[in-house]
Amino acid sequence: MSSNSSSNGQTFVGVGTLLIGAVMAYGATFISSEAGYAGVGPNALPWLVSVVLMICGAWLVWEARTGGYREMEAPSGAERCDWKAVAWVIAGVILNASLITTLGFILSCALCFAFAVRGLRISEGKTGGAIKRGLLDLATGICIAAPVFWLFTKLLAINLPGLTASGWL
Repeated sequence: MSSNSSSNGQTFVGVGTLLIGAVMAYGATFISSEAGYAGVGPNALPWLVSVVLMICGAWLVWEARTGGYREMEAPSGAERCDWKAVAWVIAGVILNASLITTLGFILSCALCFAFAVRGLRISEGKTGGAIKRGLLDLATGICIAAPVFWLFTKLLAINLPGLTASGWL
C-alpha cells in the first residue's frame, strides 16, 4: 500500500470517528438533562463520550495529514477476512439486539460477549472452544455486564431492560 493511500485511509478513520462523535452529540440533545441520583443527568455520559470521540477524531485526522500514524506497527493477521469469525461476532450483536427485551440487559450482553470472544478466537486460528469454554465465556460476560447494568440502573437511574421486576437482574 502506498504512503498516500495509507494516509487517505487513516484520514478516513479520523473523519469517521469525528462523524460518530457528532451523531452521538446530536442524539444526546434528545436525552433529558434533568439531574438524577448524585446530580448527574442521563445525558452526561453520552455527551462525555461524544466530546472524547470528536477530540480523538480530530487528533486522528491531524496525525494522518501530518505524516500518518507515527510508530505504528505493521499489521498482523491474515491477508483476507475470516468470514466464519466475523459471522460469530455479527451473530452475537444481532442476538443482543433482538433478545435484550426478552432476556434482559445482563444475559443478552453476556451472550453477545461469548459469541464475540468465540469469533475472535477463531480469527486467531484457535478452536472456538468446547461447551466448557463457552460457559466460561458466558460467565465472564455476566461478570462484565452485571456491574454495568447496576451502575446505569441504580446509580444513574437509567432504565435498561431487566430480566426481573426487582431491578437487580
